Amino acid sequence: MSLYDYGLSTLAQYELTADRSARTRGALLCYTSQGLLILREFHGSEKKLKKQQELLLHLKECGMNTDYFLQNTQESLVSKDKDQMAFTLQHWYEGRECDTKSRDDIIKSVRTLARLHILMKMEPVEEYRERSLRDEYLRHNQELRKIRKFIRKKGASSVFEKDYLASVEWFLQRAQYAVELLDETEYDSLREKVWREGQVCHGEYNQHNVLMLKGEDETAAVTNFGHWNFDIQMADLYRFMRKILEKYNWNLNLAQEMLREYHRIRPISKAEWQNLRVRFTYPEKYWKLANYYYSHKKVWISEKNVEKLQNLIRQRENWKDFAQKCFEVYPADF
Repeated sequence: MSLYDYGLSTLAQYELTADRSARTRGALLCYTSQGLLILREFHGSEKKLKKQQELLLHLKECGMNTDYFLQNTQESLVSKDKDQMAFTLQHWYEGRECDTKSRDDIIKSVRTLARLHILMKMEPVEEYRERSLRDEYLRHNQELRKIRKFIRKKGASSVFEKDYLASVEWFLQRAQYAVELLDETEYDSLREKVWREGQVCHGEYNQHNVLMLKGEDETAAVTNFGHWNFDIQMADLYRFMRKILEKYNWNLNLAQEMLREYHRIRPISKAEWQNLRVRFTYPEKYWKLANYYYSHKKVWISEKNVEKLQNLIRQRENWKDFAQKCFEVYPADF
């Protein structure tokens, strides 16, 4: 019996039973009298969870489909089983994840994000404010140099290490250029503006967290808000676009179509446009792969990560020109 099968006992705290259940990624789907629900183990902060629920209920009231939480009979969002394992119960949807091979799904996801961003505002809370992009980039650049030094000192023995040493100078130059570009923009005033307005980011808006609902042409559900934070909302748009564009070899036409659809619903300001350009200039995926290598066992490096690194190196010419071509001129009328 799995952990989540044991967690089923917590349904009694909601005065519910499941007619049937099915495992899904890291959770258990429960078919109940209140419809489809999802049961998950909970490890986070209950304080932040309450703020998340506040956000989700606001979105629900505005007509957005989200995975808001159920309160148990003790009016708590978290329930514990007999072994004191904590679980949450959320509303869920019959649907499928956004298909990255479908342009319709991609564009629908972008439209959904734009609508979401218009509504996602809350009273700012300092502890949930995302760190400065400048600080993040400077730290990442330092880490890239540290990893370079580490591999040089021990000697590159694996394919990953050899490919890293052969490519790191080029990617470091791009990383440094992104910091310089950031300093030329209105980043600090934009960051303060969105903070005053209480703009909220989903924090992990990707194809896995957008469900296309069955039988509904224009409707999607957005899930997994656990990484929400106060930040420039372009961070969400960037993350979603980057994951898609990596799969399309940085196709400029697709990128412009995504930006056009977002801008049509939720206009992108000139300062936000500059911010997008900076984000697409920084080699974030390269840093992520290097950081993963350095923080995990270095004796064995997965073939998948070797392939990811080699793919990034192959795509670098297309990626290098992408940010400039896509964001150099701010559109008066997209």
